[in-house]
Amino acid sequence: MKVIVEADGGSRGNPGPAGYGAVVRDKLSGETLAERRGFIGVATNNVAEYQGLIAGLRAARELNAEIVDVRMDSKLVVEQMSGRWKIKHPSMQPLAKEAQEVARGFVKVSYEWIPRERNKQADRLANEAMDGEGRPEKDKPQKDKLQKAEGDKQPHWSGAVGEPTRVILLRHGQTKLSVDRRYSGRGDHPLTEFGLEQAEKAAARLSTLDGIAAVISSPLQRAHQTAGKLADKLGLDVVTHQGLIETDFGTWEGLTFAEASAQDPEVHRRWLGDTSVKPPNGESFDEVHARVRKARVDIISRYGGQTVVLVSHVTPIKTMLRQALDVGPQFLFRMHLDLTGVSIAEFYPDGHASVKLINDTSHLG
Repeated sequence: MKVIVEADGGSRGNPGPAGYGAVVRDKLSGETLAERRGFIGVATNNVAEYQGLIAGLRAARELNAEIVDVRMDSKLVVEQMSGRWKIKHPSMQPLAKEAQEVARGFVKVSYEWIPRERNKQADRLANEAMDGEGRPEKDKPQKDKLQKAEGDKQPHWSGAVGEPTRVILLRHGQTKLSVDRRYSGRGDHPLTEFGLEQAEKAAARLSTLDGIAAVISSPLQRAHQTAGKLADKLGLDVVTHQGLIETDFGTWEGLTFAEASAQDPEVHRRWLGDTSVKPPNGESFDEVHARVRKARVDIISRYGGQTVVLVSHVTPIKTMLRQALDVGPQFLFRMHLDLTGVSIAEFYPDGHASVKLINDTSHLG
């Protein structure tokens, strides 16, 4: 996958209130694949430019890009990252090192200087970041009840900057297959009466939280019914996203663990420890990982800096939490999610993330 990263940064005062912006485009079509912006406090133009580059490279990595063409209107950053200029200033050295570490994850990265008029989208994002966070405190909107109830969106201890997108992950309620503990992937099964009660209780809890911008659901009925309970209380429509659908379990659909193991013992054994293995005629967890990553990037590009509720299934929710934690595939096999369990992750514009809650079922009593 070949992409273009356009990045920019600015400071009003140099040093002064500073922000960055970054855009990832498809190399062939020019389509915008991701946008990032963030306010970084008081800093210089050059620091903001480097932060924009780092955010853009991380966004490209999330999209599984292999070849990256970086285009910036900062001659300093382009020449330093190309190795033609020495990095002498102490404040630049750690930023350049961080950018180089991210860049090493690609097959190839090139750097090109462009005039400012060709970098308008990244410049706009940087200015939006400064406009949003550089205002006097009295002019800023007050924090909503959701932030107070579930924990303020505080700067992450790792140094993450910018306004995070808060993702509330809600698993669907009970179905007949979950009662019998059967593989339930693409089969479109409705909620049981008890599952509807679970969904109602989850909705009652989450609907008390202000600031939810969207309720986004897997297209499968069990998730859509769960999402509908919450959306009705919030006065929102359910937005359907194909990327949140459950794993395709292929010929194991509807089978119990023991039945699937008896039917395909060798494949089932390997599948339990290797995320590249597919169930017969199904989908591997690696494929789910790529699909969920793409869905997350898409959702954040639409609702960046806001709070959204994603109603989905075990594997997509585990996968998104795994991506937030930046951990290996064994996480999928060692974590349990209950029906209508609530988890919360925050994704920052610069690529950092924070997990704040996992599998909370307190609304069920």
